[in-house]
Parts: sequence; C-alpha cells; structure tokens
Amino acid sequence: MTPNSRPLPPAPDYDGAHLRHVLSSAAASLGLSGFQNRLELPEAVTTVVLMVDGLGDALLARYSGHARFLASAWRSSSARTLDVGVPTTTAASLASLGTGTTPGEHGLVGYDILSPELDRIVNMLGGWDPEVDPEQWQPHPSVLQRAVEAGTEVLTASRPKFVDSGLTQAVLRGGDFRGAARMDARFALTAEWIQQQRPARGALRQGPAPRQLVYLYVDELDKTGHRYGVDSPQWLQMLETLDAEAERFTAGLRRAYGDQVSVLLTADHGMVDITPENRLDYSAQAQLLEGVRHTGGEPRLVQLYAEPGAEPASIAAAWEQEYGDRAWVLTREQARTAGWFGPVDDRVSARIGDVLVATHSDIALYHCDRVGLSPMDMIGQHGSLTEAERRVPLLRLGG
Repeated sequence: MTPNSRPLPPAPDYDGAHLRHVLSSAAASLGLSGFQNRLELPEAVTTVVLMVDGLGDALLARYSGHARFLASAWRSSSARTLDVGVPTTTAASLASLGTGTTPGEHGLVGYDILSPELDRIVNMLGGWDPEVDPEQWQPHPSVLQRAVEAGTEVLTASRPKFVDSGLTQAVLRGGDFRGAARMDARFALTAEWIQQQRPARGALRQGPAPRQLVYLYVDELDKTGHRYGVDSPQWLQMLETLDAEAERFTAGLRRAYGDQVSVLLTADHGMVDITPENRLDYSAQAQLLEGVRHTGGEPRLVQLYAEPGAEPASIAAAWEQEYGDRAWVLTREQARTAGWFGPVDDRVSARIGDVLVATHSDIALYHCDRVGLSPMDMIGQHGSLTEAERRVPLLRLGG
C-alpha cells in the first residue's frame, strides 16, 4: 500500500443484514418449510418483493422530498439498511437475492468476468455468451424454484425480454413470468395476477388462501441514472414516478387484502455520478497492462486476469503506484482473505480477477481497447464498495 492508501473497507455482512436474505426471508414469512426468516419479516399470505434497480439508501435519504411515500416507509422503525455483495453490480446482487448465496458461491462475480474454460471474458447481465450454460454456470437452486417446490404460487414480473435471459435462467428460474415494458404496466399486471389467484377479503372462497411470492423488477431508475446521472432532473422525475406507482399499487392491495399482503422494497446497489474528466481510459498505459491477459469487471471495480507465469503482486504494484490514492488495489487472495466474496467455491475462484482495483474516489476506469468508447458516456456508476454504492434500503410498504 502507498502512504496515501485507505484501509480496506469492511467485507459485506453476508451473515447479517444482507440482500441475499430478502427472498429467502420472504418465503419463510409465508410459512414455507426449508427457509429461514433471517430478516424477521412479518407473516403474510402474499409477499411482494419490489426490486428497484439502483435505489441506494443514500439516494433515498438525499432525495426523500421527491419520494414522500417511500420516504415515509424509510423513516419507519421497521425500515432497515442492507449490505450488498462484491461487486456492487446488478448481476452479482440479483444472483445473491435469487439464490440466497454469496458471490463466491453463485459465481456471478462481476459484469464482465473470465470464463476459465473458454479463456475469454463473458458478460453476466444482458449479453450471455452462447457457450455459457446458465444452469451449469450457476447450479444452486433459486429461491423461486424452491418456493414452487414448497407449494406456493410464484410470479416474476419484469420486462418481456428477460423471460428467457441468461440471468433469469441462472438465478431467477421458477414460477410464472409476466412481462411488461412500462413500469406502470408491471405494477398493474402484478396486482391482476394476485387478484386472479385469490379473492379479496369478504369474498366467498373454499379452503385457505393460496400462498404467493412475487418478485417485481423495476429498472427505469437505474437506466435513467446511467444516462443522465442521479443528480439530474430526469432521475428525480423517475423517482417521483416510482413513488406514485408504488403508493398506488400498495394502497390497492391493502384495500383488497389488508395485512395479509406484505410489500417489501429493496435495491441491488446505489449509484454515484462520475464527471467526464474522471472517466479514465487506461488502454495506453502499458505499465498497467504488463502481464495482464484479460481485463474485466466494471469501471468502478476493475478485474485483471494475469498471463500464465505473471505475478499478480507485480500487476497490483503497478496499479497501486498509479491509482493507490484513489482506489483499493488487492490481489484475489487478499480479497478472499478479506471476505469480499464470502465463501468461494473451487469452480468460482478463477472467475475472480487475479488483481482487483476498486475505486473509492469519484473516478471510473475503462479499457476502451476492449469495450470501445461508448461506455464512457455513462454518468451514473456503481460497482465498488463505497457506502453510497453498497448500502440499500429494505422498506415495508404494506403489511
């Protein structure tokens, strides 16, 4: 470490208040066997987990005046702040949520990561390599699968294009899937599905009400943040839209079912804005790429894969020299020892970079020779372990 290096941040709280326990706790709150209610969620007959991509706890605190319904729940004594895993990116976080496991166990350890078997970088979000089988890459059963097997009705409400995506097959497989391109339509189809499966209070029915677990995904806020930044009028308008839709949805369910329905809101990561001058291309810095076979990760947490025979410590030293005052630089073994990825399965270890560069200042690092120039247009960013990126809310909107 250089004299200006910061101490490493604490490892994610995988065994405590962590995102990976949300869906599992929701299943347990329905009374399903085989699940543990680690987050002590209230008992319910129907539980909806509303995943708002990119809504970090710090952002909700900063802009609570633009989200009065959500802010009211955020100020409630039942609200909690959760940790997410490493890196703070959608693929890793949704995999932990969807399987109840750590990144070191599920293996989706970044946005772009190495497939050791193929010796090339593969994408874990929207561009899965056709030679990567999602269910072999991530073999643990999903929480949704297990909930179906335990006898409950399960719905995923998301964008239509995600119905058979690699990420869905890897970590969110199981149950029904309903798709809608617009946010309001996703909320509406979720309410309609719940109502089709069970009558409202006071209606005649035979037998007990069916147990229901719903995963409702909203990514509009994240997309707006990436394009315009979280301090933009566009992002604030999208937050207001989300707030209004969440309030309308929750109120409708409360009128129909009272406290038998629980609506929980959480997120996969936060976001920070990076100015153009701080989006840095390291493609021409030969000393940083010496001994590097592949580059991966994300701009806020770069993963470097060494050539055979190259020393990760030497690669780390070069990056420490260049960016040690603006990033945490460590080897894979140091990251494993620090607990960044939780327990790491043997099949997963080589997918993690030999060297990790996690930025803690307002910079983003690009290998444009690999990814091109267009990603440098992105304003809102995430991936590292700053408080703004790793802390997310857990709010009880209903029930």
